[in-house]
Amino acid sequence: MLDSPFRLRLPPVFSVVRVCRNGSCETARLSESSFSAWSRGALEEGMRLAEAAVRTEHACDGECGGPARLWYAALLVHVRDLPAAARIVTGVDEPTAARPSTGHGLEAASLLCAADLAFAGGDTARAVALAGRGADRARRAGLHHLLPDAHTVMALSALRQGDLSGGTGFADQLRDYALLGRTAHGPSRCAWAAAQLLEVQGGAASAAQLVAGIVTDDGLLGELLTSQPTAAAWLVRATRKLGDETLARRVVTAASALALRNRGLRSVGAAAAHARGLLQGDPEQVVTAAAAHLDPWAVASAHEDTGKLLAARPAERERAVAALTLAADGYAAASAPRDARRAESRLRSLGVRRGRGPQYAGRDGLSTGALTGTEAAVAELVSQGFTNSQVGERLFISGHTVAFHLKKIFRKMNVASRVELTRAWSRVPTATTGSDAR
Repeated sequence: MLDSPFRLRLPPVFSVVRVCRNGSCETARLSESSFSAWSRGALEEGMRLAEAAVRTEHACDGECGGPARLWYAALLVHVRDLPAAARIVTGVDEPTAARPSTGHGLEAASLLCAADLAFAGGDTARAVALAGRGADRARRAGLHHLLPDAHTVMALSALRQGDLSGGTGFADQLRDYALLGRTAHGPSRCAWAAAQLLEVQGGAASAAQLVAGIVTDDGLLGELLTSQPTAAAWLVRATRKLGDETLARRVVTAASALALRNRGLRSVGAAAAHARGLLQGDPEQVVTAAAAHLDPWAVASAHEDTGKLLAARPAERERAVAALTLAADGYAAASAPRDARRAESRLRSLGVRRGRGPQYAGRDGLSTGALTGTEAAVAELVSQGFTNSQVGERLFISGHTVAFHLKKIFRKMNVASRVELTRAWSRVPTATTGSDAR
């Protein structure tokens, strides 16, 4: 970090390089001011200062330029200005002949920023690949505080793809990262990811402690809302499942205040409108949010929430069907088959069947008798001891359909019972499944 006593608090990405010792370095000064503004909720000011830091980087005689660009790119991802973020990340995520490697640290941070960008854009497969490479670079550089960021992207991507085993394997680890402060960024994102994974494993009650911990801590809640446009709506759903309207109102109050303070940021306003509409049971506010969201998964999520609210009104069935159809298609386009299957299930409850639903992620290269993605999902849950009915609830299919898939699984894997399937499945390195964590 800077040796000057005047440099107190730079963005986390600056931890990957030795920045200049020049006490008058404008790049570092502006980056520090940007981080300070962003941390207190002045997001527009923080972005303006970060952009200014990038423009002045040529005056820096150290290695401040790369981290300054990555910090600005990270903020652009947070507010979902993905095209602008992509233009910056493309210039820093890989060394070239003209711009040789500056070491594994900056490369690791660059790859993790690119992974966040891919995840926000709905390309979960690319997000996982980039996060994996970033984690490898971080280990080589001894920057273990970057690993939680990589693992968060990998876990949430697995969850969206329907890979329950891959996602929930990170749950305890992410929770520990958050509680012990072992992340380059704040702990809120790790705690939020862990809460989602725990909810998948054991329902809303399993995530209650983490959810309450985030919502009741002003610092954690503010940090999460400034970086994750999808978090406010999720927290409202989670707190209401726990029957705690006070916590739900606290989320909406914080999200609304952030939006009022940053009126020029569309993603922040959309997040607040989405959360407020859920709390008030007002589908029209959620429709407004769907039109304003810049995150493709968030758009689909708002359509799904609109459909749920409208479905409770018999006279609005056609609008509910239209909203849920948009949700299912949007989730599928955002590489989120688990969520798409849930939207399809809601459509079926309204009497609409659209043929074969989205498939969960497959398991290429593993000797499992050529199981389909859905069959692998069934096999994974059965091996965990769930009944056919419980498997059906998690995969949004009937118990009879589970039994049908199970017969095919037995034949393909050459087993004759659930016990034999469990034993055989334990020898498979990776398993894929899905569950309703919404």
